[in-house]
Amino acid sequence: MAWLYLVVAGLFEIGWPLGLKKGWGPDGVQAGWLIFAFVAMMISGALLMMAQRAIPMGTAYAVWTGIGAVGAFATGVLLFGDSASVMRIISIALIVAGIVGLKLA
Repeated sequence: MAWLYLVVAGLFEIGWPLGLKKGWGPDGVQAGWLIFAFVAMMISGALLMMAQRAIPMGTAYAVWTGIGAVGAFATGVLLFGDSASVMRIISIALIVAGIVGLKLA
């Protein structure tokens, strides 16, 4: 169950950079998106805390941030037209390899 908490926490970790990005637009502050970011942070942190009961802290934190980083990268590419250069994709693949390695170790 701890790994499920950790994966879901990582998915919520994607929500807060998205909320912060959308929370400031051409029309100024978008309060709904900033609230979304805050709620995503709270849920993500709470689930990380629950996962760390059974998963070593360093492993849990690395996986959590890795899921968030990969997810934020993908969200940026898909929704905001961020660069998907070969070097960036290789770098993200290395993060994924590290996450898989921590799970298998």
